[in-house]
Amino acid sequence: MARWTLTDSGDFFRRVAAAVLFCLATDGVLVGDDWPQWRGPTRDGIWRETDLVESFPGSQLPVKWKADISSGYSGPTVAEGRVVVSDRLVDEGRQVERVHCFDAMTGEKKWSFAYDCPYDDVGYPAGPRGSITLDDGNGYFLGATGHLHCFDAATGAIVWHRDLRDEWRIRMPNWGIACSPLVHGRLVIVQIGGSDGACVVALDKLTGQEQWRALPDPASYSSPIMIRQADRDVLVVWTGARVVGLDPLTGQLHWHVPTPPQRFIRACASPVWHEDYLLLSCFFNGTRLLRLSRDRLAVETVWHRAGRSEQETNGLHTNFAEPFLRDGFLYGVDSYGQLRCLDARDGRRVWENLEVIPQRRWSTLRFIRTTDRTWIFTDQGELIIARLSPEGYKEVDRARVIQPTRVQLQRRHGVCWAHPAFAYGHIFARNDKEIVCCQLHSAESQSRDDTR
Repeated sequence: MARWTLTDSGDFFRRVAAAVLFCLATDGVLVGDDWPQWRGPTRDGIWRETDLVESFPGSQLPVKWKADISSGYSGPTVAEGRVVVSDRLVDEGRQVERVHCFDAMTGEKKWSFAYDCPYDDVGYPAGPRGSITLDDGNGYFLGATGHLHCFDAATGAIVWHRDLRDEWRIRMPNWGIACSPLVHGRLVIVQIGGSDGACVVALDKLTGQEQWRALPDPASYSSPIMIRQADRDVLVVWTGARVVGLDPLTGQLHWHVPTPPQRFIRACASPVWHEDYLLLSCFFNGTRLLRLSRDRLAVETVWHRAGRSEQETNGLHTNFAEPFLRDGFLYGVDSYGQLRCLDARDGRRVWENLEVIPQRRWSTLRFIRTTDRTWIFTDQGELIIARLSPEGYKEVDRARVIQPTRVQLQRRHGVCWAHPAFAYGHIFARNDKEIVCCQLHSAESQSRDDTR
């Protein structure tokens, strides 16, 4: 379980070529890959840049730039030298969702747009959940109540807008809509839990017109991914009732595995795809490992481990941070912040570390992998350089990126639950007050960049 596979190599390389041309056009100021959507270029939490720092200069990463924003759970995304992020603002009784665009290297605000958006029945109303998807010069933003906007990423001009809640009669989840839109070819695909068989909806990305709808299921808080199975693209969606494989062009159901929720729907993490396996982990339901057939559109369950309660866990009960598979082992964070390694063959625990983050309910770690190490962003706003293996956890260094704030979670000293972006040798992270950019290029790499 060591290699990774592109879900759409042609599309991926077109995006890389566009990024290279953009960098050349701006005198090489930007070096490295974009981070244009949820969990990176291929939605797998892998950062494919090199020449990164081996350690940090101190306990606080130097901030290259920062800018004021308001609250939200949505992580920033980065493409073509732009950083976009969404938030929520309540001002004199008016509730709005907003989208902001900043220059990736200077933090200069390029534009913003806002629209009225009452959160009348959205629990934990800190702000939008899903990350914006940037694709071919446009952005796609799905807000917490179901407003889907397509906008021009250079200017912020609205290309089209659909109120999915009203038009598709969304059965609103307890904590609102949390899906990060997935672009596939001409389609933008979202999980919304609409009525009349519209749990998952595909729209024309240029016009917003519906192309297909699928499934009567309630929505979860998970975002879809695209995989390759039996030489075909397969859309994988974890709904509030099951995980499914769909034809991305028609919505036809290929296979499904029931995942009945314990207590209530709590599936937040995206499915994780690695070679012939799909990994699902949930706060109440524990962890499932599925094996994908190589020559036909089918799956089977390898194992499912779930504890007796959120405190007495058996395996891994993640809050909303995706675990990962590597070399036959599974790494992830459990319900109270326990970092664990499991044997992928049967889900048996290999080791546990209780010192990475304070042990509290919903404590969360975000895992971002490069070639030789794992970067861990904690919900306390720290970035850790670590090496994880079956032998244990080795912390190389850690430094603070941003301070936790209390709008997302009004307990403890606050949290930073939004997933950061990693692009151009930098980290882009947000809390409920600001977005910051910190350099992670090595000194040698930065020196080369500065002389270009």
